[in-house]
Amino acid sequence: MGNGGDNDGTDPGRRDAVSPRKTFIPALRFHRLTGVYDWVLSRTMPEKAFKSALLSQGSIAPGHRVLDFGCGTGTLTLMAQAAAREAHVMGVDVDERALSIAQVKAASANSPVSFLKISSGPLPFEDQSFDRVLSCLVFHHLRRDEKVAAFAECHRVLRPSGEIYIADWGLPGSSLLRAGFFLTQLLDGFETTRDNVLGHLPALLSEAGFFDVIDTAHFPTVFGSLRLLRGKRR
Repeated sequence: MGNGGDNDGTDPGRRDAVSPRKTFIPALRFHRLTGVYDWVLSRTMPEKAFKSALLSQGSIAPGHRVLDFGCGTGTLTLMAQAAAREAHVMGVDVDERALSIAQVKAASANSPVSFLKISSGPLPFEDQSFDRVLSCLVFHHLRRDEKVAAFAECHRVLRPSGEIYIADWGLPGSSLLRAGFFLTQLLDGFETTRDNVLGHLPALLSEAGFFDVIDTAHFPTVFGSLRLLRGKRR
């Protein structure tokens, strides 16, 4: 899927700087489960509610260029495009299987969104290419150094006054929610989820250069506390 020939901000010169990561944690941890990810998420999480809230807070306007970082199977990407039809929305991910599902969904919806497979490392886009960066349930799959690098790249590709909106696991709102998040850690790993459960993501965003970083909403789930975060670029 393309953007009707519009310049997507891709910087061919940056592609050589991207060094592929040997492994990554796919949705539901195992590649063989990627095909049922949408079904599982829709039945175990308030998916529509928190993704709709994220998009509402994002205030995507006509003409905005929007990047869905770690778009997976493309649900949020397609929702963003549907909510702002005159925006230019792109999803990127390292998971080719998830992206193939996203492409099928986009074709079925006749959506103008575009998807791009990336590797770990610098994003293949020019500086200040986007007005909004969205990300949903991605950063708990990344180690601390990967989170730091990803936040820095998200900051780099945002235009001045651009904003980032994240939905991911965060500081538990109760002991019961902390117990639920233990199940998530068993599935996705303790190293990658440690910063989430300790509530460190806002501080990491600030260290990457974002300001006015706030926790905008909290969704209790059986798997822990899902929090929405917002950060602004100066």
